[in-house]
Amino acid sequence: MPEESNEPDEVDIIVAAWKRERPDVDVSAMQVLSRVSRLARHLDRARKQAFAAHDLETWEFDVLAALRRAGSPYDLSPGRLVAETLVTSGTMTNRVDRLVARGLVERRPDPDDRRGVLVSLTASGRRTVDAALDELLAHEREILGALDPADATRLADALRTLARQV
Repeated sequence: MPEESNEPDEVDIIVAAWKRERPDVDVSAMQVLSRVSRLARHLDRARKQAFAAHDLETWEFDVLAALRRAGSPYDLSPGRLVAETLVTSGTMTNRVDRLVARGLVERRPDPDDRRGVLVSLTASGRRTVDAALDELLAHEREILGALDPADATRLADALRTLARQV
């Protein structure tokens, strides 16, 4: 089990300074949310590092991962990709074009809609996204290694509750 430390961290120092300078305000939310914000920055760096090791940008991983999660035959309509990645249709068109040029996805006719197109993960795209995911998960396991499994579960539950509020 990881060792716990009562040493003050950066957030403790910031909160103490605010308490000293503004004793009239409640800064207790910073105890949680500033740590979440700082952790998000660390996670973003870990993601970029994991993806860069496989010559991917974050947005490329997002598109490839959406296709991979769709299951065999690993294809989605452009509209579904827009919904999965929360970008505009124009942005998605540009992204798909760039991934096609790299040989990671291909466009093919939708067999259920003569006017429709599906974006499909190529074998190369599948290998690339799987390898990047493996590396990302290794980084994430390392970060969570500071928690025992029960604490990680409680944290996930608490963060789910918070995320539903926003």
